[in-house]
Amino acid sequence: MAVGWRPAPTGWITVNSDGSLLRPSGSTAAGGVLRDWQGRLLGAYAMNLGKCTITRAEIWGALKGLEIAWDAGYRRVELQLDSQTAITLLQDTGSHSHQHASLTLAFQSLLRREWEVRITHIYREANFLADCLAHKGHSLSPGYHPIALSDLDVSRWALFDSVGGFTVRSIIE
Repeated sequence: MAVGWRPAPTGWITVNSDGSLLRPSGSTAAGGVLRDWQGRLLGAYAMNLGKCTITRAEIWGALKGLEIAWDAGYRRVELQLDSQTAITLLQDTGSHSHQHASLTLAFQSLLRREWEVRITHIYREANFLADCLAHKGHSLSPGYHPIALSDLDVSRWALFDSVGGFTVRSIIE
């Protein structure tokens, strides 16, 4: 099966985010990218999170991406994540007894603002730019860092996505 990044519908933006865990150190990072419906870059970010779980890193990446979108004035956002575990936690409004409850409550509070947000699962292969940005976070000082859109890696992989580049994924049914 051919797998590639797909933009949100016309008038929407896409936020792709991802988390990264380095073993054996346990270092985690997150990153993401904002693009319009034509694939044009609107913003990119990376975060060095120190040590936490990979699920927490995934949630941090999603939360930060939506915060950036809100602050930039976007009100129709499709959030694309490759972690089904993170999606399940972010969409669960009833359970607050897990170790990520403080982050998921902050995320759900953000969703209650006056905007439209869709959360969708994508394959890891279609989330490559966000994955690259998450890995970049490991080399940065702790905390959040905006990434220049002119960064060679960012612009190269964004171009790959925007022209319909894809990779092949084996699906076993």
